[in-house]
Amino acid sequence: MSAEDDEPVKTICPYCGVGCGIKVNQGDDPGDVNFMPWGEAPVNEGRVCIKGGAATQVVDHEDRLTEPLIKEDGEFREATWEEAYSRIVSEMERIREENGPDAMGFFGSSKTMNEENYLLQKIARRYGTNNVDNCTRMCHASTVWALRTSLGAGAMTNSMADLEASADVFWIQGANPGEQHPIANSQYFRQAVLEGATVIQVDPHANKTTRSFEIEETDRHMHLQVNPGADIPLLNVVLKTILERHEEEPDAGWIDEAFVEERTEGFDHLKETLDDFDKEAAAEEAGVPLEDIELAAEKYAMANNAAIFTGMGMSQHACGVDNVQNEINLALITGNLGKAGAGVNPLRGQNNVQGTSDVGAMPNVLPGYQLVDDDEARESVEDVWGFEVPDEPGLTNVEISHEAGRSVKGLYVMGENPVMSEPDGNEVEKRLESLEFMVAQDIFMTETAELADVVLPATTWAERGGTVTNTDRRVQRMRGAEKVHENTKHDLEVLMEVGSRLFSEEEFRFDDVEAVFEELREVCPIYHGMTYDALGETGIQWPCYEEGDEGDQFLYAESFDTESGLGQIEGVRHQPPAEVPDEEYPLILTTARLEEHYNTGTMSRRSPTLSRQHPENFVDVHPNDAERYGIEDGDMVTLRSRRGEIEVKAQVTEDIKEGVVWTTPHFAAASANRLTNDVLDDRAKIPEYKAAAADIAVTVTDGGESAADGAGSETESGDAEPADD
Repeated sequence: MSAEDDEPVKTICPYCGVGCGIKVNQGDDPGDVNFMPWGEAPVNEGRVCIKGGAATQVVDHEDRLTEPLIKEDGEFREATWEEAYSRIVSEMERIREENGPDAMGFFGSSKTMNEENYLLQKIARRYGTNNVDNCTRMCHASTVWALRTSLGAGAMTNSMADLEASADVFWIQGANPGEQHPIANSQYFRQAVLEGATVIQVDPHANKTTRSFEIEETDRHMHLQVNPGADIPLLNVVLKTILERHEEEPDAGWIDEAFVEERTEGFDHLKETLDDFDKEAAAEEAGVPLEDIELAAEKYAMANNAAIFTGMGMSQHACGVDNVQNEINLALITGNLGKAGAGVNPLRGQNNVQGTSDVGAMPNVLPGYQLVDDDEARESVEDVWGFEVPDEPGLTNVEISHEAGRSVKGLYVMGENPVMSEPDGNEVEKRLESLEFMVAQDIFMTETAELADVVLPATTWAERGGTVTNTDRRVQRMRGAEKVHENTKHDLEVLMEVGSRLFSEEEFRFDDVEAVFEELREVCPIYHGMTYDALGETGIQWPCYEEGDEGDQFLYAESFDTESGLGQIEGVRHQPPAEVPDEEYPLILTTARLEEHYNTGTMSRRSPTLSRQHPENFVDVHPNDAERYGIEDGDMVTLRSRRGEIEVKAQVTEDIKEGVVWTTPHFAAASANRLTNDVLDDRAKIPEYKAAAADIAVTVTDGGESAADGAGSETESGDAEPADD
């Protein structure tokens, strides 16, 4: 426990990126770990969602890994820690000697602490490779790219508190905070609407966010139900409308001319891009009435302070960087940056996805987003570390997966489950099986750990301390109770041992987690002014450059952190998804998360409370599609793409658009990522999870075999046709 043995431990919820404070109470039995509310927690003031309240249910789950495992002849056997460490070190040394350092890949985790991810990426660089990445690549890599290059930092420009207090309009595009960030949605966003703000939601799927803003006696909510992959046409209609109205009414405030002139560059490029733009055709492509988009444009442009919230619905596309750039364009031309209640704000999906990136667990940046190919930045880090860092970016996690069994021979996976989280999961599984060596460090035997050669039993979020960084850049301390299982080890303890055995005690042995953070501060400018004492119970938002700084609630008040100091406007054109519907796959598949589950479901599926809410996967089908395909609500259906098929229960609903089917990635038995497309954004290397060509059919069982001969599909029995209307 903490300093007072009988006192509950104040820590941070391990699920989404809001960073809610909770308490953990541990009884006389170490396995008796229970949730308690923390009423004075700075972010959530004691309120929690269903996941936070159930978070402790997995700490002493019967599936916990409790002993190191080594695979021999295809079977796992229990091993000592000494055996496990010896095997890991000898295999990693062998791979580097035979194939060079770039033959290893390292996966950090957005579910582990800043200090642990910092040490993992340091091991990778000491090994001699920049092949280190984390699941930001799967969620927000395109957002980070666009924000970093156009504004300066790949993070929320504002904080939830200043947005709730000052924003007049909330433009929520490709994000679903009602389910994915429920406390932020209820405590900050919905509260702002109750106090007079307007919400414009852009999403192909009606969801809990939609319903949360359907407030009686207000009309301050619009839902623009865009077609998947058509965000650029819709935003270009918004931008074109603002440009046109500014020409008609130059003094009405449609465009903030002074802000554009003094603080941006590239406005002429945007105007040129939209010179011959056809709004009517674009609105039709977006699937939203033109007059609705124009009204939304007016509401945003006429606001005193308008805030954009963006999520994976925008980032997880082959044109993800362009999607987010267009949101930045909208904020810049209207002057909605550099002040309270405005900005462009990515809502981070996992509890430490922001921090894992902040501390350098990415192939192209060192701690603090310093580019590995920036000689000055790299040398300043080398001076602290005492060894040279490779000067060329490494492979992203999807690229590492693509190269598994080819140029990549070994993989170190800490707290990640790429078999479930990466697209085209069937192929991911095959490629990981072809590796010469893989180590998985986790709390449960995940689908990825099943393929490993060595499995290390880690401790849970509730059993150890460290820092995490929430969605609005707040670095917070987590505090741990006692270990539940004696022979498990903290991730940091494991990494220190592996690093010390591979290299040296001096480089990788630290007295405690605070000592690791102290070294992180030395090499990470945006964290430099933070100390554990200063973080206290409230945390500090970065950037915090010097001790005593309180951090910034919003960024860019005076200038942008670009080379010129100016915000970068860049016109973009529509790029359709890599797969569009055709005769064989006539539907668009899109995916998203549920409030009751989390990421690959490794923790949430083991929670009795959460599993009762949604015990299995399902697919939303529009009533017109259901009628055409002969599907009744509750039918088991086979959903398939060019990459695989899954069997799920159909939920017939008008929440989804006709021609679109919607499902989730949480359930191993029927994961959406067996179907999703692994085509990448050229710059950010993020996969296109949000749009793939698909087909659906009622599952037919005949002699124990199921047939997936969906409408419009050619099968062995001939050309299947849709059911009669």
